[in-house]
Amino acid sequence: MLDLIIPSLFETLYMVFFSTIFSLLLGFPIGILLTITEKDSIWDKPLLNQILNGITNILRSFPFIILMILVFPISRLIVGTTIGTKATIVPLSIAAAPFVARIIESSLKEVDNGVIEASVSMGATVPQIIFKVLIPEAMPSLVMGITLTIINLIGYSAMAGAIGGGGLGDLAIRFGLYRFQTDIMIVSVVIIIILVQGIQLIGNKISATINKK
Repeated sequence: MLDLIIPSLFETLYMVFFSTIFSLLLGFPIGILLTITEKDSIWDKPLLNQILNGITNILRSFPFIILMILVFPISRLIVGTTIGTKATIVPLSIAAAPFVARIIESSLKEVDNGVIEASVSMGATVPQIIFKVLIPEAMPSLVMGITLTIINLIGYSAMAGAIGGGGLGDLAIRFGLYRFQTDIMIVSVVIIIILVQGIQLIGNKISATINKK
């Protein structure tokens, strides 16, 4: 069993790690733009805000399995295949990016308007307000949001196993479902639960530490 579980675990960690990085690279700027382009915000661009809102809402509306199939051509273009862990990183990143954008937007909106207005009155530029006020002030909430993103990506990676994505989800389906090896399915599920619990605990600890500082 270990010969099956260990490689699948590393595949899941590999997918989640890189898809987290790429989804943050895609979603973080969108989340910032959604925040600062609102009406009467620090960079008032309502048309751009509406466009970004529309795109984000559309992408969030797709069930992950359907989105993964739709993104097959992009996966093939980038990594040369539509099956396996590397190919799965592409739809995972695209699926998580709008979720990240909303998490970032929500976290940044928690920052006290008084702090932002004080920065504006002192002549701070938009980039200065973003990087020296909004992000530092929202950091505990941002950490919790990123933690939630990683947990969602673990769930997505398990679903990706249904169409050859690899990882623990693929192992549970191939052996636990199709070959009726219930023990392998149970172990796969338990490992996923442990991963989620561990990541949540780490995220809570980091967020609490930053909040105290």
